[in-house]
Amino acid sequence: MALIDDSRNLSGMTGEAGVGDYLALLKPSVMQLVVFVGLVGVVVAPGTINPFIAIIAVACIAIGAGGSAALNMWYDSDIDAIMSRTQNRPIPSGRMSREEALVFGMVLSGFSVALLGLATNWVAGGLLAFTIFFYVVIYTMWLKRRTPQNIVIGGAAGAFPPMVGWAAVTGTVSFESVVLFLIIFLWTPPHFWALALYKQSDYGAAGVPMMPNVVGDNSTKLQIFVYTLILAASAMLPTFFGFAGAIYTTVALITGFCFSFLAWRLLKTREDVAMRRAARTLFNYSLSYLFIVFFAFMTDNLLTRFGTFS
Repeated sequence: MALIDDSRNLSGMTGEAGVGDYLALLKPSVMQLVVFVGLVGVVVAPGTINPFIAIIAVACIAIGAGGSAALNMWYDSDIDAIMSRTQNRPIPSGRMSREEALVFGMVLSGFSVALLGLATNWVAGGLLAFTIFFYVVIYTMWLKRRTPQNIVIGGAAGAFPPMVGWAAVTGTVSFESVVLFLIIFLWTPPHFWALALYKQSDYGAAGVPMMPNVVGDNSTKLQIFVYTLILAASAMLPTFFGFAGAIYTTVALITGFCFSFLAWRLLKTREDVAMRRAARTLFNYSLSYLFIVFFAFMTDNLLTRFGTFS
């Protein structure tokens, strides 16, 4: 697939970037979710950690996510200029050069890894470095423009933060943290394919082979439904293996049922406008789903730890 290469002209049309433009490079809406699941990893991990060090660990996860987002925007500035939802980003809008974004992303990424390693341990630092590498190199540079499985494989990058948070406390990668990784990993395809269904003209114009553009709407809707069922089942693993209690189990069951119902409704919707509306509803719900499930997991673990709930 040919790459769209009009980004090389962008640096010559840039104005002076403001603070808001640098903040936009961090993808703050995405960072909120990354920071939250990373925080959950820190909070639920066994053992103790100095509260100040815990704050540093979560801040490093945030900075690392922001740095990798800036590098993503640096590399994808050509297709960002084509897609309607990304045209106003700092580089394609002409407010910032690609070189500025590259330097900013590299500095933030290197700083976050070094600080996390020095403040906690190098298992956590190494995991954060691998997360940034996976998102920028494996997903952004390699997979995104080459395969409709881009978000399936590349979605692993967004699933690492709870493992990073867990490792910051324990210095290890445990089965529990892998399960948290798995939940986010399985959540990613239905989340992003729902977005791709109602934004597929953007992806088509930019030449990004998202699933609806390659296999069509019906196949994509079926895959969303299948992934959602697997996700709902996998969300019960903490209960099955005994590291979550009644609060988490109840919340996971209810939210998993709702997610599956919305995916089923999308699967059965044929009319184009209604289908895109159903896809958008599913996309918006998927954001709430992950926040709710991880908040329930954290709450359940905290109550259990302090003897309030058994």
